[in-house]
Amino acid sequence: VAALARQAAPAYPGVVNATGVLIHTNLGRAPLLQGVPDAYLALEYDLETGQRGERLRPVVERLTRYFGAETALVVTNNAAALVLLLAARAAGRQVVVSRGELVEIGGSFRLPEIMAAAGARLVEVGCTNRTRTSDYAAAIGPDTAALLVVHRSNFTLSGFVSSPPLAQLVALGRDRGVPVWVDQGSGCHLDLGLFGLRREATVQELLAAGAEVVLFSGDKLLGGPQAGILVGRSETLTALRQHPLRRALRPDKRVLVALAATLDAYLAERPAEVPLYRLLAVPEHELRRRARRLTARLGRGGVAAEASRTTAVLGGGTTPDQTIPSWAVCLRVGQELAARLRTGRPPVVGRVVEDRLVLDLRTVLPAQDEVLERAVLAGAAAG
Repeated sequence: VAALARQAAPAYPGVVNATGVLIHTNLGRAPLLQGVPDAYLALEYDLETGQRGERLRPVVERLTRYFGAETALVVTNNAAALVLLLAARAAGRQVVVSRGELVEIGGSFRLPEIMAAAGARLVEVGCTNRTRTSDYAAAIGPDTAALLVVHRSNFTLSGFVSSPPLAQLVALGRDRGVPVWVDQGSGCHLDLGLFGLRREATVQELLAAGAEVVLFSGDKLLGGPQAGILVGRSETLTALRQHPLRRALRPDKRVLVALAATLDAYLAERPAEVPLYRLLAVPEHELRRRARRLTARLGRGGVAAEASRTTAVLGGGTTPDQTIPSWAVCLRVGQELAARLRTGRPPVVGRVVEDRLVLDLRTVLPAQDEVLERAVLAGAAAG
């Protein structure tokens, strides 16, 4: 019976994310806008001429308008974007990177290994905690393809640390004829201070500072689908479009439609339409009200619960040392109830802290409150 149930279950069921991690890598990262079509659509078909068109054109137009770039390119994910950039512009040549930015991302994939697979030769400069402009200058030679700046993703350095401002590296690069590329990773594109988080440089600011190419993920702080996005100079990205790997890394129609819809929300100055920012923008007092309401309703159903203040995180390797105020529904029966909720329909994923199951409402859309209530009541009744 259990085997038949597993066969009948969806391969990738939708879940209620009550973990408090907004960009949860294991749950598909950023939640998407609804309404992505599955049917035929004018993907590579020019409706005016009746001839074959360019599938990326609508998305490229939106990316260039929003980020202020000369042009843009979209591939399957950010690692693919880096591989394509290195293969097209640095194969067999040297790329200079600070030792403090040689990151390992999820799944044990390390930047030096990705660079080697793309055919580039890594030149490490500086120390883990301190790298100076002079370190980059000393490493530049006739075989240098670029200076690469990498977002540290899921860790931070503090204390006796320093790294040169991007403007200094750009000035050095211009003087020596070497471009600066920025693997920004998280896709920060607006002021995170609006949500109580520490501000960091946006993609737009990195381009304005003179980076030749900035690359980042579509499904992190952009709040869109999984994609690798490159924005920057036309000459460089044209070379990438002509590289054979570009075809192998081409995104599918659902990615492009979802990405275009996400960008439309930002271009219309309506970021709250993007689920990630809708969740981020909910005030703490509203989360408290919902937590208390859910707790009361569960109590009437015979399930003891407590509304408790907690903290959520952005996740996705974006702001690893920062938290966001939140409220949660906490239940005393931890591991057992958590397991039953994970295997329910729909699955509900929370976090277990000591002996309590914490259902963090920062990552639960208001429309899912009743679903969450029914799931908890059913899970408790099955115990």
